[in-house]
Amino acid sequence: MKSSRRSKSRAPHRLRLPELEQCRTAVLNSLVSAESRRSCKYGTTEFIQWYCSEPRLAFNRVVVLRYRQYLESRSLAPSTINVRLAAVRRLAYEAADSGLLSPELVAGIRRVKGAKCLGVRTGNWLSLEQAQTLLKATTMASLRETRDNAILALLLGCGLRRSELVALQFEHLQSRDGHWVILDLIGKGRHIRTVPVPEWVKAALDCWTSAARITSGHLFRPIRKSGAVMTRKLTPNVIWYVVGRGCR
Repeated sequence: MKSSRRSKSRAPHRLRLPELEQCRTAVLNSLVSAESRRSCKYGTTEFIQWYCSEPRLAFNRVVVLRYRQYLESRSLAPSTINVRLAAVRRLAYEAADSGLLSPELVAGIRRVKGAKCLGVRTGNWLSLEQAQTLLKATTMASLRETRDNAILALLLGCGLRRSELVALQFEHLQSRDGHWVILDLIGKGRHIRTVPVPEWVKAALDCWTSAARITSGHLFRPIRKSGAVMTRKLTPNVIWYVVGRGCR
């Protein structure tokens, strides 16, 4: 009886690939934001590939520490390392909820510290003159340039993210107390806010909507080579290309 009890208490907590995939799927299904789901999917997939690449004793604090050292050896940024470790912690929490890991092991994994980020990054932004130059980069000679000018105006004047801009509907633009606003905009983390729209931004939007004859639905849409405006919305990559083309 004593030997059997000892063998059960010393049983290794090595998770197999099917168990890891099950936990990864559960973690991804619990996330609401598409950006968080994409980042967590990449982080958990990379950890699972590293974890299964060679025999390891268990999924515990020591293994996570070795994984952090592996990430640091690749000269990744501290913020990138911390995002990858956060995905590993989510995987451990889900394994504990599924009964695959003990709470003691999960507590040890939770105590693994992330990489220290020394100093504060200054960042990069445009001056007023540079923003005006970027806005004048499009001549509005065609329907596509009229759309691109409205996109740049909305990005500069309202400070929207790419995902927020492509999700805009014509009905979001409403007048409140004599001012135009983007009403009930759902942003990152499903936060709802109302964004004021300057008059010069509204003028650029009116030029685009009147030229494209948009009265409802998606505000920004793809344009065919023939000049016909499609009904589906743009992708965030198109916004990236529009900004890059204007900067060049």
